[in-house]
Amino acid sequence: MSVKAFELVPAIERDKFMQKIQIECIESSGKNLYVGTDSCFVVHFMIEEKVVPPGRTQYRAQKQGHKYLALRKPIVQLKAASALTRIMVLCDNTLTLLNMFDLEPIVGGAKIKGVNTFCLNENPTRSSPFSVEICVALKKKVIQIYTVTEDKMIHVKDVATPEQAVNLSLDGPFICVALAADYRIINFETGEFVELFPYESEFTPPLIKRISKEEFLLSGPSALGMFVTSAGISQRPPVQWSDQLVAITYSHPYVLALSEEFITVHSMFDQQQKQTIPFQGGRCLGEFDGRLFVASGREIYALVPVHWEKQVQGLLGDKKVLEALELARNAKKTGLTKEKFQKTFNRIQQQAGFIEFSEGNFESASDLFKEGQLDVRELISIYPLLMPATSSFTRSSSLHDIADINQLAKHSTENVKKYKDFLVLYLEGIRGTRNGLGFKVDVDTALLKLYAEYNSSELTTLIVSESGCDLTDCVTWLQKYNRHHALGLLYRYHGDHEKALQVWTKIAGGELTDESFPGLEFIIEVLANLSDHELVWKYVDWVLERDQEEGVKIFTERPSTEPQTERMRPGGGCQDIHRKAFNRTPNRTHETRHNHRLPT
Repeated sequence: MSVKAFELVPAIERDKFMQKIQIECIESSGKNLYVGTDSCFVVHFMIEEKVVPPGRTQYRAQKQGHKYLALRKPIVQLKAASALTRIMVLCDNTLTLLNMFDLEPIVGGAKIKGVNTFCLNENPTRSSPFSVEICVALKKKVIQIYTVTEDKMIHVKDVATPEQAVNLSLDGPFICVALAADYRIINFETGEFVELFPYESEFTPPLIKRISKEEFLLSGPSALGMFVTSAGISQRPPVQWSDQLVAITYSHPYVLALSEEFITVHSMFDQQQKQTIPFQGGRCLGEFDGRLFVASGREIYALVPVHWEKQVQGLLGDKKVLEALELARNAKKTGLTKEKFQKTFNRIQQQAGFIEFSEGNFESASDLFKEGQLDVRELISIYPLLMPATSSFTRSSSLHDIADINQLAKHSTENVKKYKDFLVLYLEGIRGTRNGLGFKVDVDTALLKLYAEYNSSELTTLIVSESGCDLTDCVTWLQKYNRHHALGLLYRYHGDHEKALQVWTKIAGGELTDESFPGLEFIIEVLANLSDHELVWKYVDWVLERDQEEGVKIFTERPSTEPQTERMRPGGGCQDIHRKAFNRTPNRTHETRHNHRLPT
């Protein structure tokens, strides 16, 4: 159990009640709260809710009146019909209508006798603003459907049952009913029924709660809470409760159960218990228009939901990522615009991503980072020295508490490699997408450093493909790992052809070693396409000293569209190349081998 989903807050304390009475049932509608007692009183309170610093909820109750029904029996059930300004009262097996405000009985004899229990249809088959639909279980082994108006209870239909119904709930035409020893689903429109499962009334009180359209929650054998649809099937695993249950209710996404000593809270997402609230002498529990109230014999408390963001943070703190995300997606987002919620949810996804990342669940982490639109610098910054040296980025303190990947990898070389492999795949995946937008220098610099460290074949491809690599920082990194050819490419990409040629000629001359360097032919190709003719001539002698036959390609394979200069003008300075080649021929008898066609 890791979530504090609800806080117990006093709503109506015992000094608000008459002496020597016991609470039997409660009902609430808007600011009106009604209490049924063991001595046949209905008590009406007006209850005000306010939030006081630092965000705590308080209640103030003011008694409005009470009504004694003179039947000398407990009030068993209360149900409000706010659209009709009526409250339905079950006492001494008689269902009657009272005015919601003065609690006076409705003139005209609006009552039903011989009633065991009743319920409202929260999904009525007949939609009317001037009536409600109820289902009544009689002692005569009959269930009846009624339409209730301001002053009448109009009988609609009878449904025969093999035994008396002891509890029921209604959704549309579907009645979920507990008989003496088993549960059934009955369609009152067609008469069809589905047998569900038996229960032992000696050990299991028959509790039923509608939780959604055509779905009910039932107290089953072995203290199991069973989810059942109108078709008689279960689409969710059961909830494990304790024994001696008194009442159950539902407030999305939680199922709450009241026993003699506790209130337990289970999640609908995984059916696991999330919270236990000590509560002695519980009598009734219910959800009323989004508010939860629970009563003992003399006091009433509100179960105030802890804000969903606080619950989510608690789950993330316990590394329950899936549950936290599910709760966030389905939370009641009162007061949040769609844009503000999305921003909040993105941050939750980012936090969840770092939890998955720290656990080595890289695929999930990647998805969460992308969906949450993570600032990629938050990720790169936990890899030592991979951020550009010129970066002034400061990581967020609220996303995670990771020092760096060495902490996560526990200084294991193998684990560090796994984390770096993940970063390579992630950066490659977001490069050029909206997740990498605005972070080209950070992404490309980090990739270059990782490629250089692991001598990846992608290194040269990255450099020549419109990269955003930080020059000064990357030069140092390429030199560190002896990636000299890539260093030359980086210089050339940034327009410093002279430094590039200095590096490449050192590799070709043996001063530096780099197996990825293509050879002298590459330098010749670079010079043949270099528009800085002064720089070309600077390296002509050097090339010819190594290969005269290939060296002349510097001049013979120049771009046809190249603008002419004095040094490259036909008949000009480039005629010297013939002489240079001839003079450097070690054996004049092989002179023709070097007599290439030159520009004239």
